[in-house]
Amino acid sequence: MGEMIDYLVCDGVATLTLNTPAKLNAFDAARLLALRHALDRAESDESVRVVVLTGAGRFFSSGQDLAALEQEGLDLARTLEEDYAPLILRLVGFSKVTIAALNGPAVGAGANLALACDIVVAARSAYMQQVFVRIGLIPDVGGTWLLPRIVGAKLALALAMTGDRVAAEEARAMGLVYRVFEDDAFAADLQRFAGGFASGPLTAYRLIKEAFRKSGGQDLEAQLRLESRLQGEAGRTPDFREAVEAFKAKRPPVFGGVG
Repeated sequence: MGEMIDYLVCDGVATLTLNTPAKLNAFDAARLLALRHALDRAESDESVRVVVLTGAGRFFSSGQDLAALEQEGLDLARTLEEDYAPLILRLVGFSKVTIAALNGPAVGAGANLALACDIVVAARSAYMQQVFVRIGLIPDVGGTWLLPRIVGAKLALALAMTGDRVAAEEARAMGLVYRVFEDDAFAADLQRFAGGFASGPLTAYRLIKEAFRKSGGQDLEAQLRLESRLQGEAGRTPDFREAVEAFKAKRPPVFGGVG
């Protein structure tokens, strides 16, 4: 992992910081592998309840490091299949809450990596950009799957075909970003936001993710059956029992179950 990914755990929040600011946190094979290893570490650590992915310096990520790609032979299909696909699938199927915290611009592969997280928050000065078309490429790293499901088919197509920058507040209006924090308060607001999930019901988060992830490939009847099964599991957790007791006692619940 080394210097490419800074890994810090505090109060149940694992912050994974893309830490090559001199390269605008661009990706190459080694950095993508380091990120996968950091995710493995966070998922196996029982003290970690939520994972935040952010960037060092002025960018979240500028996307693929084109110089590194050239050194690796410009085999785009191999790079996507071997380096990016396992990471995106890892993020989408991750058992704990993941938050992409855009401290700055998220461009190309960086934007779509952020969209693979559960929730995206951004500093006001940040922007997102599907820059691929400007170098003669198509959106990748899951962009053609994620974007239409988030913003709708026509808007996704426009974003892909123009390569326009989308400012943080505009991204929030589109549904790409959940919350925008002021630049000078970004670190503190992010800490409070992530901390709210760290003190929440972990099993419920995991089951919510599973239900939403499977909903796109099922009809309503199948989804209702899935909801019944998952709700039955949630209803057997200490967190639900605690919530019931807290309701009767007219106090806030104190969650502590494991996911």
